Amino acid sequence: MRYILVVEGSNKTSRTAIVRDRFYPPCMTDRSAAAESQQAQDLPDWRVLGAGAEAWFEASSLSACAVLLGRIAESAGNDGLPDVDLRPSGLRVRIGSGSADLAQAISANARDLGLSASPGRLQTVRVGIDAADPASVASFWQPVLGYRPIGADLIDPWRRDPALSVRPLDEPRLLRNRIHLDVVRVPEAVSSIRAAVGQEPYGVYGLTLADAEGNEVDLVPGDALSADPATSDWRVVFSAMTFYPTSSATRTGRLVAAVAGLADDAGVPLLIDARRDGVVIDSGKDQWEDDGHGSAARFAELAGRVQAAARELGLVADPAGLRFVQFGIDAVDIPAAQAFWIAALGYQHDPRQHVTDIYDPDRLDPVIFFQNLESAEQDRRRQPNRIRLELCVPDDRAQPRIDAAVAAGGQLLDRTPGRIRLADPEGNELDIVTQ
Repeated sequence: MRYILVVEGSNKTSRTAIVRDRFYPPCMTDRSAAAESQQAQDLPDWRVLGAGAEAWFEASSLSACAVLLGRIAESAGNDGLPDVDLRPSGLRVRIGSGSADLAQAISANARDLGLSASPGRLQTVRVGIDAADPASVASFWQPVLGYRPIGADLIDPWRRDPALSVRPLDEPRLLRNRIHLDVVRVPEAVSSIRAAVGQEPYGVYGLTLADAEGNEVDLVPGDALSADPATSDWRVVFSAMTFYPTSSATRTGRLVAAVAGLADDAGVPLLIDARRDGVVIDSGKDQWEDDGHGSAARFAELAGRVQAAARELGLVADPAGLRFVQFGIDAVDIPAAQAFWIAALGYQHDPRQHVTDIYDPDRLDPVIFFQNLESAEQDRRRQPNRIRLELCVPDDRAQPRIDAAVAAGGQLLDRTPGRIRLADPEGNELDIVTQ
């Protein structure tokens, strides 16, 4: 028997319930099930944004986050650790399977440590593909991404990268999309994916693959961080990453505490994502070599210390599942398109002069970059993309995002209960989904 924690958001409190034998794919919560629940109580720190409840707690360092993680590990007990994403500015906790008691305990421990909740910072970005043959399209994207099917969705097993849903297409859209995915995997995974889909890559860089309906991905092979055995656990998949499987929440807490302390001492803002089965340690895109915090050599020194700390705990890295996902958007007027997406998603400009990236300041949601589109390609510009991004936010955060996006040049296309469709100045669409 499985129980899922469901939270119905409002601008004041959240209503939480235990619901039996249900799974809620991201941004598709069944509110009628919550109404039938056996238990309910107010949990103001928590909001529903997919498969369960989420909370964000502000913190001043990774080490401060690690202390709360340690307490969460103790509270979780035999139920296992919930998803915890640690950042220098705070941590996000997601309870995909648990109880109201666990949520209450986490909030109480956060308050005891002086960490305040900030529900307004919660959001999730995901992607949808409209397809004439959804099953065929999903069968392509599942191995490319290394995801698992959950209902009608494909989900990252580590729940770090954006979920993907494939939906029936209302009318044919034959021209090439203006949105595509970049997926970076370790070289062994790239080789097996190419064999599985039975395609030779094409395109300017010889990296592009496409599903049966022409939705494209640039599938990029990663590399080792260096030839030095001291960092052999690490791979570069645009980000520098490693993953250590762990056998218990206690061991996870010890690893996270050690890594957080090392990163804080080095002044390097690592991303540390703790899961029930292990810990992903991540530099963020390009941050290992071009972050304004120091050189690649400085990051490599920290990576070596992290590796040594993990091995002292008896942990063995498993890089096979490492993955980086980002979205590329073609645009004639790139600054105008950037302004819309920054406003809608709460993103920031990448300060580097040679890139067009925008990114989530907490580096929880995927990077978006922009490429030039010829103004003469009018038919492509008029055709709605088959690939569309979705932003899931609490109810009380939707209207400010809509207002900001429209003020930045966006257009409101459609509004139905729980879903608002917008378009950027180039016609690329975004669905804002509320819960």
